[in-house]
Amino acid sequence: MFERSESDRLRFRVLRDGATVVEWSNAGIVVDGVDLSASRPVATSGAVTQTSEDYPTRGVHAIAHNRSNNAVYRFAGFSLQVRAFNDGVAFRFIVPTSPERGPSETRTPDEATTFRLPAGSTTWSHDLHGHYEGTYVRRAIEDVPLGDWAAPPLTYKLPGTGGYASITEAALSGYAGMALEADGRGGYVARLGHAHPVSYPYALRYTAEDVQRLATPAQITGQIQTPWRVILVSADLNGLVNNDIIHNLAPPPDAALFPQGQATPWIRPGRAVWRYLDGGENTYEGLKQFTDLAAKLGFEHHVVEGIWSRWTPEQLKAFVDDATERHVGIWLWKHSRDLRTAEMRRDFFDLCARNGVVGAKIDFFDHEAKETIDLYEAILRDAAIHHVMVDFHGANKPTGGDRTWPNELTREAVYGMEHRGTAPLGPHDATVPFTRFLAGSADYTPVVFGARRRETSAAHQAATAVVFTSSLLVYGGHPQNLLDSAASEILRNVPSTWDETIVLPGSEIGDVAAFARRKGRDWFVAVLNGSGPRSLRIAPTFLGAGRYDATIARDDAGDPALMKMETRTLGADNLLTIEMRDGGGFLARLVARAGSDPGMGPLPVVRGLTPILHFAVSSGARADSAYLKRRPGDLVWRN
Repeated sequence: MFERSESDRLRFRVLRDGATVVEWSNAGIVVDGVDLSASRPVATSGAVTQTSEDYPTRGVHAIAHNRSNNAVYRFAGFSLQVRAFNDGVAFRFIVPTSPERGPSETRTPDEATTFRLPAGSTTWSHDLHGHYEGTYVRRAIEDVPLGDWAAPPLTYKLPGTGGYASITEAALSGYAGMALEADGRGGYVARLGHAHPVSYPYALRYTAEDVQRLATPAQITGQIQTPWRVILVSADLNGLVNNDIIHNLAPPPDAALFPQGQATPWIRPGRAVWRYLDGGENTYEGLKQFTDLAAKLGFEHHVVEGIWSRWTPEQLKAFVDDATERHVGIWLWKHSRDLRTAEMRRDFFDLCARNGVVGAKIDFFDHEAKETIDLYEAILRDAAIHHVMVDFHGANKPTGGDRTWPNELTREAVYGMEHRGTAPLGPHDATVPFTRFLAGSADYTPVVFGARRRETSAAHQAATAVVFTSSLLVYGGHPQNLLDSAASEILRNVPSTWDETIVLPGSEIGDVAAFARRKGRDWFVAVLNGSGPRSLRIAPTFLGAGRYDATIARDDAGDPALMKMETRTLGADNLLTIEMRDGGGFLARLVARAGSDPGMGPLPVVRGLTPILHFAVSSGARADSAYLKRRPGDLVWRN
């Protein structure tokens, strides 16, 4: 719901089934120092339109469903676009050029939007010290101090039975990224990249001149179109994880670059080995052994760090040719600083193309200023021209761009296994599926059985391969350790994309992340435990009428480095009882028996959501509204 306040500011709030998700908050844009939304314009609106489409996606599920009611409210000097979905809302500002100057007009935009959370909400956030690589703090909104920074998505649990919500942005392009700064009064203020505190990794790797340049608000030539400000809303964690809004708001791919969209043949999601965290010789011959182990595992890719730049051209070509013969694609690491110009990008991607390199891992962005966002897109475009896939590290949050640029398979923007430390990993691992991973794939580099796993168990580490979504699933563990693992048969068959995902009952942010995920006819069940021993019972009703041969990896009660393995036959009527240690886990692969029709289980019915979300804009005596209705008995969209 949008309205004019008594002070003539444009405000909004979000309601779900009559319960408040976002209290009255300011919606605004500043241009050249003037808050356009604080003037006295009169709103007009056209007819409400509808969006109804399905399209292929990857990661959490295979088909995305885009259903929304859309409205445009036109004010003096700007317009406000609103989209209302069953499971969230989004809005953005459009500021056209003036008739006198036209498309050559240059102006400087800034933010004037706030998000006020309901009293009693519980938040999960991390600051910007490590850019988007931080551990989450759980706090009541009343305890979040003035000036505290939060890297989106900011997830919060509403009081009572209100469900969950998460604040982020979508379709970030040609604009600075958004982070959130606490106002100390139960709300957050949107801040663009130039206003963010400089992260430690950026200050470490770049000059004082770079820091100063990116602290200056960026100018935009022509029409100003902000990214979408997004509030995801769900009654439960399953709806939150399966939310498609961020990708729905991103433009579809350019058919000239991606004639078959994400199914364009040179784009190949898959699993990768990586020599960095868990031992192995960092030599030419040592890395050839990693390629050999990737082939033995059945993995599709091998990510090679910067040592490749010391090889001769003949060595690089021979290395890639050897991998290609083994059906393993090679990815090369590159510093983003060395791709700042069109000539640098052309030289690097020409090198990749002529040597048969399939992907590039681009590192050390560490900022969200417009200049950096523009660099991401320039890299993706030039990579696409050369048929090269991309993995961004030292990166900001994803905002649906992998729909527009399907050659981006994943990006880091997460505190993953690269980080050493002593703090427990279990609670963090049980938090990120409901915070960072809501935005998209994350290159956590999971499954390490050595000391880096800290207090987590081997079963917990194995289960992260299923719970953590990444279309390029880069394993942090040495590939020989994966082959030698008691759970090797499961890990060798974990896919990097999923047809269906269900967050299971018993999940709670920071405590337990319990997932059932389907690829084709087969299911995987994975559970990550936070802190303290825990018992969980799972009724696998999602299996439908089929019978499954299950291979199961459990915690060993005596040694967290070991797993207890078992095999059994399962159906929907067989209860799974799971006992987990502190930082423990559980992993099962369920293979549909020949001749069995496993089905997909019953589709859930949602009732009593009419309307689920309601927006309105009012100015004086005029009021307009746009809301999305879902009739009682309508089905939840499901793959």
